[in-house]
Amino acid sequence: MVRVLFVCMGNICRSPTARAVFESLAAERGLAGAVFADSAGTTAYHVGQAPDPRATAAAGARGYDLTGFRARQVRRRDFREFDLMLAMDRANHRTLRHMAPPGARAELRLFLDFAPALGLAEVPDPYYGGVDGFERVLDICEAGASGLLDHLGDGGSIGPRPPPVGDGRTP
Repeated sequence: MVRVLFVCMGNICRSPTARAVFESLAAERGLAGAVFADSAGTTAYHVGQAPDPRATAAAGARGYDLTGFRARQVRRRDFREFDLMLAMDRANHRTLRHMAPPGARAELRLFLDFAPALGLAEVPDPYYGGVDGFERVLDICEAGASGLLDHLGDGGSIGPRPPPVGDGRTP
């Protein structure tokens, strides 16, 4: 089983959306038992809160369920319990690299590494915008999740990367 953690800053918009899309697409492809997904935030701003209502509404209109979900913060043990930790943007990727304990086994990547055709590196944060931003995030998450599942289905290699040169804290 491949264990994937989707990560954004507050864990109420992008990462729970990505997780729900990934789980749904995995189930459609008959891979629900082959993958486990969760999401978390790099900050504790929204711990215990439900996803943003705009994210829940946009996801629900496409058949994705965000109800029952509650935000949580990335924990040290996530770095050993997950195979892949996917950041929604470069800032959260840097934060994850700084948070990673020595010997962490999780591979840290940008989510959109798996959707190169989009020509984007980051999933934009819709929090301060309108409903259309949440629709755009869903479009992006569908492409990213599909690409990730294609990668996994093609026997894509996921595992820890070699340790960085130096302290690993430089961008």
